[in-house]
Amino acid sequence: MSANGSSETGCRSEVRPSNNTCSQKDLSITASVISMTVGIFSNSIALFILVKSYNSIRIKSKASFLLFASSLVVTDLLGHLINGSLVLFVYSSHKKWEKFDPHRIMCNVFGACMVFFGLSPLLLGSVMAVERCIGITRPIFHSTALASHHMKRLLGLTWLLAAMVAVLPVLLWRPYRVQSSRSWCFFHMEGPRDWLDVLLPLLFSMLGLLALLLSIVCNTLTSCVLLQARLRRKHHCRSTSYHIEMICQLLAIMLVSCVCWGPLLIRVIVLSTRTKGEPASFSLLMVVRMATWNQILDPWVYILLRKAVLRKIFMLFHSFCGPTSHSWQSSTLRSSVETSSSGAGMSDCHCLGRLPLPDTAIKYIT
Repeated sequence: MSANGSSETGCRSEVRPSNNTCSQKDLSITASVISMTVGIFSNSIALFILVKSYNSIRIKSKASFLLFASSLVVTDLLGHLINGSLVLFVYSSHKKWEKFDPHRIMCNVFGACMVFFGLSPLLLGSVMAVERCIGITRPIFHSTALASHHMKRLLGLTWLLAAMVAVLPVLLWRPYRVQSSRSWCFFHMEGPRDWLDVLLPLLFSMLGLLALLLSIVCNTLTSCVLLQARLRRKHHCRSTSYHIEMICQLLAIMLVSCVCWGPLLIRVIVLSTRTKGEPASFSLLMVVRMATWNQILDPWVYILLRKAVLRKIFMLFHSFCGPTSHSWQSSTLRSSVETSSSGAGMSDCHCLGRLPLPDTAIKYIT
């Protein structure tokens, strides 16, 4: 979701052209190009790391996580490519929508892409959180009932839900509108509106907030279960390191999504339920720019919060904290090394405080 723009209509203003207007337009174009370039570069690196890990992984539970993580990065990458290209085209055409888009076809495509590539990462993040919560708290059910084809089907349904919300305004003859900055298209947020014009942005915002709330609940529950298991266990657990790695990544994704997307989702609800026609262009554009950073920061979660990087962070933390953290840090490093060399998850259920499983159940989990 990339929609950097200024509140001006361009350098060639018919009322009062000025050098200040031109500089604002140049600054907006530069910001759009930088955002698009950094986003594509970051997501490409993260996608390379995730695909490489997915091809070499032998643990089923992490393979499911990497499938959703790779899909999230691909979605962010396509969002930067498509939305960024549309923004640059609008600027190159001097924002004259009446000339290059008289039938509002491009505006509908632009608005649908903004909604789809905005809502998809939030839904995927919540699905990843639910999948990890089930994998940690109900490992047998996760291994037996949630097969690989079920995960791929769930991924397709997630994208389908976001696509349905994106095309719903067009299907209901409530097309997307050019916003006041004239650099992007979104829901009908200003002027006379009926109940459908109010319902559509509310649906978008409520789904986004529900996805964030679900992520917070599931990630909190999963983190508490892992922390409780680590505090209670008396023997070293060999294969919890990859659980810790995934939970660190999920917590980081959740934090980034809340900070970047929370203001936009709340602002859309406020603007949709307002009674008076207060101007919405500047405030809405600011929170859209904040949401754009979600697609830039998401890939760096997978680039920085990897097991090798986390190991260095633990070692640095140990050097500052002294010998008090030696046993925990040594346990974590040992489990990381043993997990990467064996790829086995035989002791997952022991780590969660469960009884030993029969051999058949162990084979499913590994």
